[in-house]
Amino acid sequence: MSHPRNDRYLTVDQLTAAINDGSIDTVVVAFTDMQGRLQGKRLHGRFFLDHVLAHGTEGCNYLLAVDIDMNTVDGYKMSSWDRGYGDMEFALDLDTIRLLVHHPATVLIQCDLVWLDHTPVIQSPRAILKDQLAKAEALGYTALAGTELEFITFEDSYEEAHLLQWRDLTPSNQYNVDYSIIGTSRVEPMMREIRNAMYAAGMDVESLKGECNLGQHEIGFLYNEALVSADNHSVYKTAAKEIASQHGKSLTFMAKYNEREGSSCHIHLSLRGTDGSLVFADGNGRSALYDSFVAGLLVTMRDFTLLYAPNINSYKRFAAGSFAPTTIAWGTDNRTCAIRLVGKGPSARLENRVPGGDVNPYLALAAMMAGGLYGIEQGLTLEPEFIGNAYTSGREQVPHTLREAREAFTNSAVARATLGDEVVDHYTNMADVELAAFEAAVTDWELRRSFERM
Repeated sequence: MSHPRNDRYLTVDQLTAAINDGSIDTVVVAFTDMQGRLQGKRLHGRFFLDHVLAHGTEGCNYLLAVDIDMNTVDGYKMSSWDRGYGDMEFALDLDTIRLLVHHPATVLIQCDLVWLDHTPVIQSPRAILKDQLAKAEALGYTALAGTELEFITFEDSYEEAHLLQWRDLTPSNQYNVDYSIIGTSRVEPMMREIRNAMYAAGMDVESLKGECNLGQHEIGFLYNEALVSADNHSVYKTAAKEIASQHGKSLTFMAKYNEREGSSCHIHLSLRGTDGSLVFADGNGRSALYDSFVAGLLVTMRDFTLLYAPNINSYKRFAAGSFAPTTIAWGTDNRTCAIRLVGKGPSARLENRVPGGDVNPYLALAAMMAGGLYGIEQGLTLEPEFIGNAYTSGREQVPHTLREAREAFTNSAVARATLGDEVVDHYTNMADVELAAFEAAVTDWELRRSFERM
């Protein structure tokens, strides 16, 4: 039995009927990898019904032990040449059967990863988030979240961008189109298709708005349960790129494409009681539980920055006066702080402004839950709010390099206590792989500054 999240998802019975009458012929089964990408297989509908629906399918466990280029790399305990690169199972989550209307006759089913003995692959991003949500539920809470992804669109196709070495591309707008209607009209045919395709895929689309960088935009979605929002985030990122490609264009979710404004992924989060009751608000405004949750986020901000900013490029966003945070502080509706508190009563929520567009939503939300629950369990007291310009405050800073964040994460007693040694060691190695690759690279910056003048 499946319990679709809303009436735009399909039940197993509806999918079976659609495959049998020929209106669906392709079933994508996919999970989200360490880098936040959907990975999986396209299955013929008939094969799916006859051989996969009852027990899932399998894939090599190297899929959680590769770099961004899909190269096998050393250092991962769960997957290596010594272990033989065996299989893991893609366990179908039958609550996630979505139509992908930008592909003919296609549905997508998201998966959990389990070993062949059906125990969870605990290093899987979805498993890491589910573990934190289960801890919250045991304490009587459920988490609601929304992710706000910015991206930059280009008139060049992905193939053309590759040939140009991703430089000198033509942005879809030639000036700042923040909140501009005429600016968003320039890309409306593609954006309209993305919005409508995501609505058909079960997401609740709010709006499109322009942003500051040339060609930069944001499509907003209504908040949902944290796992649902993370699932939606992963599907949306993949679909947006696919639809851009179908239009002969490209878009990037890089945290910092150029020296102008970066692309953020502000994450909004709140807790409710498992009975739906408000726990972040009481008769006096913010509840003590809310304060402790935020205090936990601040105390663990450096420990978990690696999961908020997982790439070398992520740290290029953190610049003073850029609307990307540099300071570990909280404020009420203060966009200079890492944590911004907004809303009242039922809408009371925190906004984590540290993540960029390259973030893995499962890992970021898991880190936020782990930090917040740590604050609740330890009864942490929230420091006074910061008022003014946090950029010039001289207070503790968000890590400004991947190496600094890696050190904070791997040496964090809180991270190891809340996420477990296996998870911390796995994602420490992911950082090590990226650092080694970057340190071996010769950049165009070095060539420009050194070729003739040094």
